[in-house]
Amino acid sequence: MGNKGTEGEKMEEKPMAGSHKLLLDRRSRLELSGVLDVISFDLKEILLETADGMLTIKGNDLHMNHLSVDKGEVNVEGRVDVLQYADVVSAKAAGEHLLERLFK
Repeated sequence: MGNKGTEGEKMEEKPMAGSHKLLLDRRSRLELSGVLDVISFDLKEILLETADGMLTIKGNDLHMNHLSVDKGEVNVEGRVDVLQYADVVSAKAAGEHLLERLFK
């Protein structure tokens, strides 16, 4: 029986836990690998779930130019002021809190 792959299987093709990398060039171009999910984004803040925990990127005029969640890759351009990691559990709770604030 051949395995052609299904959409359900594609969701399981996430980067391994040790494969998260971050490259910041002159605070204006950020290349990331090991991204599992994009939680939220706007021009001032991007919240990502990575293989190493939740990552908050803060700055100005932030744009995601390349996004491939299947490959776990994200490229961000704009002025990067803050890169902050948190545990997945606490960051998910913070993400839910953010969504509650958006819909008030």
